[in-house]
Amino acid sequence: MSTVSTVNGGISFWYADQGTPIPREPLPGDATADICIVGGGYTGLWTAYYLKKAVPFLNITVLEAKFCGYGASGRNGGWLYNGIAGRDRYAKLHGHEAAVRLQQAMNETVDEVVRVAAEENIDADIHQGGVLEVAYTPAQLARLKDFHSVEIAFGEKDRVLRGARETGERINVTGAVGSTWTPHGARLHPVKLVKGLAATVEALGVTIHESTPVTEIKPKHAHTPYGTVRAPYILRCTEGFTANLKGQRRTWLPMNSSMIATEPLPRSVWDTIGWDGRETLGDMAHAYIYAQRTADDRIALGGRGVPYRYGSATDNDGRTQPATIEALRDILVRLFPTTGAARIDHAWSGVLGVPRDWCATVTLDRSTGLGWAGGYVGSGVATTNLAARTLRDLIQQDSGQSGPTELTALPWVDHRVRRWEPEPFRWLGVHGMYAAYRTADRRELTSPRPGTDPIAKAADRLSGRH
Repeated sequence: MSTVSTVNGGISFWYADQGTPIPREPLPGDATADICIVGGGYTGLWTAYYLKKAVPFLNITVLEAKFCGYGASGRNGGWLYNGIAGRDRYAKLHGHEAAVRLQQAMNETVDEVVRVAAEENIDADIHQGGVLEVAYTPAQLARLKDFHSVEIAFGEKDRVLRGARETGERINVTGAVGSTWTPHGARLHPVKLVKGLAATVEALGVTIHESTPVTEIKPKHAHTPYGTVRAPYILRCTEGFTANLKGQRRTWLPMNSSMIATEPLPRSVWDTIGWDGRETLGDMAHAYIYAQRTADDRIALGGRGVPYRYGSATDNDGRTQPATIEALRDILVRLFPTTGAARIDHAWSGVLGVPRDWCATVTLDRSTGLGWAGGYVGSGVATTNLAARTLRDLIQQDSGQSGPTELTALPWVDHRVRRWEPEPFRWLGVHGMYAAYRTADRRELTSPRPGTDPIAKAADRLSGRH
């Protein structure tokens, strides 16, 4: 497989496909609003959408440092699915039934995104093929069966467990020994969705200022180099770029994830792979992969490269390391050998937000008017929508326009978590954790044992993931 002609960076393949937008006008000076949203990704745009739909007269301003979708919303793998970070911990803290309600809300969120996209004429290449997660080692198969049972216990009665033959009939992943499938998932084009959302909220009357980095958030104030926006509610929707805000360096860790996209593959290759259902595809490795068959018949596949930059630094344009491109290429060919001659058209990276306890949260501090949502740990394409509707309900409750709702009672609301360790311990911990996971994956590939490698178990305990 050739990578000589691979475009590296340039934000993402999704922007190469759609074209990088011309940024909207920056903030012209001091301004006021009813609600100021910091961040023009999925969380911020969905929040603006639902608030404006609920109360059309609201004066809402969105401030975005680059352009809408510059961050994870324009670089992700296009997995609209029902996973949410932290559900198992919420079950321990609030009880099993509370976590079941959270999971049910996520199941419904997949359909909600599809519904709104259709209603607002947002063509985002959405295909509801569900999510297929495969195992190709004995240890992965044991984890997959445990995972399947747990998902059933959290209310996914429509989840299906498949053996090797049935898995191969769906997607012919080399060496796959089993899989689990849920209908609560869809493939989409991330940039088409974020562009459509931005245009939709503007049409509703929301003001978007791009090229306007917010440097500090305080109660009722969002400070930028061009002026300050004053509003009763300031909502932080910055996910992996939260560390760029004053005082937020250790709030959420910006974890790197990288992707590659092949050239459009010919029919002869698809005949060997299958994938006619266009499910999103994942595996049960510790350093897991995520993939989709795009609308124009490419494979877009992602996973971990260099997991974290020292000091919570973030990249500029999505450029990723050549070694990461090669590692993802090797995974692609191992899973699908007939892609060996295919060209890799694009490679890119982005950051996702990781709280210290790996739990997504949504919060409104009623004493200050400060709100935030995020920490999705890579599951944000759908979770952002649930977070936005929850922020809407929290603001309406706080302003006296409504009472508590089912969403405001979900266990992730107002969850607080301690900050990440200072450097160099943060860098050492994250790099050590992923080195351990990669080692465990290599050992499991050659081991006949069904149990999870003890190195991975130790990494889980030390990281706080479980």
